[in-house]
Amino acid sequence: MKFLLGGKRDSELKSKVGTESGLCSIIRNNSQALKVDETFIEPQLKFLLGIKAVLFDVYGTLFISGSGDIGVNASLAQTDHLDAALAASGIHTDISSAQLISGFTVAIQDSHQNSKDNGVEFPEVDIVDIWRTVFASASSSNAISDSQLETLAVEYETRVNAVWPMPKLETCLEQIGFRKKLGIISNAQFFTLELFPAFLNKSRKELGFDDQLEFFSFEFGHAKPGMTLYDAAVERLAKIKINPAEVLYVGNDMLNDIMPAQHVGFKTALFAGDKRSLRWRANDLRVDEIEPEIIVTDLSQIPHCIGL
Repeated sequence: MKFLLGGKRDSELKSKVGTESGLCSIIRNNSQALKVDETFIEPQLKFLLGIKAVLFDVYGTLFISGSGDIGVNASLAQTDHLDAALAASGIHTDISSAQLISGFTVAIQDSHQNSKDNGVEFPEVDIVDIWRTVFASASSSNAISDSQLETLAVEYETRVNAVWPMPKLETCLEQIGFRKKLGIISNAQFFTLELFPAFLNKSRKELGFDDQLEFFSFEFGHAKPGMTLYDAAVERLAKIKINPAEVLYVGNDMLNDIMPAQHVGFKTALFAGDKRSLRWRANDLRVDEIEPEIIVTDLSQIPHCIGL
């Protein structure tokens, strides 16, 4: 099975990330330092022999997430935040923020249902398309450009879901990058790609990530815990002669991360470094017999477990 990436806009965004984009500035300007909420869990570490690639989740693993995850699924009753985001985006409309948020919710639900009707078990939206639908449905008389919609998406997200790099993130990536293959499997939107240059002042490539091993949900229209992103990763890894058993996947969610990663044969590390995002899913039978190979509470523990 072949998996295709997103359309032209997604490719253009990937090519721009790593430069000093306006979206990077928005992320930085709207961000304040966050501290992890300690879990007080004892790490369970061991040496994992033969690891050739390390793939990461993003929200709650590489970056602290104020809501514990990407904001699309967070509470949307944020009229003050939307008012500020609209103003910052130069979007003028006589439609109330409450109406826009209601339309935003409905547009996501409709998109998810349409995808499910077409056989997608765990759908993902493209958030810019959602905002475009909202304003089209609202019959706003003002023309709104794609650039404004992208700015709005970032301005709103950074207000409703604060993020900040996990402690020792850059050190961890520098130790792994260019010595092992480095990649990402994550529920994400286009602005997720901007977090690295915004906070670390380096592109993902400069940090060692292989863009052929990056699998973002908004590009595929499929979200975790569905298998699409993981199956695509296995297919791509096979092309560079890396077997699933030679891959370590790191994530903070037993259902979204550990279960599907183990299903395709990856070794797994549960990141238990922040109480806000740690998801044990204790009452979910789907993870009842799932156990990660290691449990890490600090990103600096990962390189040691793979012999670096």
